[in-house]
Amino acid sequence: MRRIAIPALVAVPLLLAASGAAAAPARDDAPRAVRAVAETPSLYDDEAGGDADADDPAIWVHPTDPAGSLVIATAKNGGLRVYDLAARERQAIATPPAPGPDDESGRFNNVDLVAGFRLAGQRVDLAVVTDRGRDQLRFYRIDPATRLLTDVTAPGVPFAFSRDQAEVDEQRTAYGLGTYVDPAGAAYAVVSRRSTPEVGVFRLVERAGRVTYRPVDRLTLPSAFTLPDGTAWSPCTDPGDGPQVEGTVVDPDTGVVHLAQEKVGLWRTRLAGGRFAGAPALVERVREYGVPAAFDPAEDDCVTDHPADPGFGGRIAQDVEGLTIYRTGRLTGTLVVSAQGDDTFHTYDRRTGRPTGRFAVVDGAVDGSQECDGAAVTATPLPGFPGGLLVVHDGRNTPDTPGGDGEARPDTDFKFVDAGFLRGR
Repeated sequence: MRRIAIPALVAVPLLLAASGAAAAPARDDAPRAVRAVAETPSLYDDEAGGDADADDPAIWVHPTDPAGSLVIATAKNGGLRVYDLAARERQAIATPPAPGPDDESGRFNNVDLVAGFRLAGQRVDLAVVTDRGRDQLRFYRIDPATRLLTDVTAPGVPFAFSRDQAEVDEQRTAYGLGTYVDPAGAAYAVVSRRSTPEVGVFRLVERAGRVTYRPVDRLTLPSAFTLPDGTAWSPCTDPGDGPQVEGTVVDPDTGVVHLAQEKVGLWRTRLAGGRFAGAPALVERVREYGVPAAFDPAEDDCVTDHPADPGFGGRIAQDVEGLTIYRTGRLTGTLVVSAQGDDTFHTYDRRTGRPTGRFAVVDGAVDGSQECDGAAVTATPLPGFPGGLLVVHDGRNTPDTPGGDGEARPDTDFKFVDAGFLRGR
């Protein structure tokens, strides 16, 4: 397996290297307000709720019956949840148990889809999941007739990044995920590694009627940068960690890979023959890019010195999180990027990378979305969603639900939005 390391100190373009666009300051205007029409049942990250914590969705469009389409979403320790277009839960799938008494059990982080994978002599659709607890990929066949998922993960799938179980238990494991099927029909997963700037490419393969994978390529994004004034800067992380990537999406028509390095910005590279082609370009910086910050043990968090901002930041408030493409044609459409730091979403022209605006999912028939991790979108018209469907994670669902001790329970869910507003961007 080939590995690509990007130099630790690099001078990077401020914005949209691919199109040569000039830099722009952070936006002060209000984002466009859009409203969800439905929300999934609350998930609770406590013992009574099965330690379920909503994170990342994917949208499966039924091949013959649009009304039978599904939203498949991760709930971390709560496994996978499958919803219909009315946001009602149809299926819950548990994570695999820990392999040993002192090991981590399964924890599902991100999900994406592969259409038409050849399995046991048939073409099937797969949901692919990163199991960050066990550092593996897992695979679930989607049955169009029953609209149920079945585990088709091969026994003994390898660790994605770790050398052994002891390293798995350190939890620098499979995290973000984007899938891609190349023109020859080979299926790949682009997977980031938690708490590091590493990203790997894995080819999906059949083994005895089940699905496994093998590593093909890997790159490491920078952890340190040279600012335009010549000074060095590194994003603040927890001690011993690197600036991780989570949001990952691969353009299905071009193989262009978009990577959201949470505290740095949005990267763009490309897959060719299942390998990374050329050095990644940083095409959008977070607003906090270049701002001094340090980890404060008392706060157990990074503290940013905003008054010392040198002014090199971009549009997106850190953390940069979910990425998804609203595909209206072979080369037309919109890249949607969630900015967890200010509860907004930024949009970019899919072909040129030109910024086209931003929006927020605000209170309406249901409450809005805050602290969004994952997002998924389709431009296919669906019942109740004539402009297509946008599904976004809500990391702080309201109203708060009191627990037995009177304290609010951690409450997350997913919002369903008609995506037609994206068509004009």
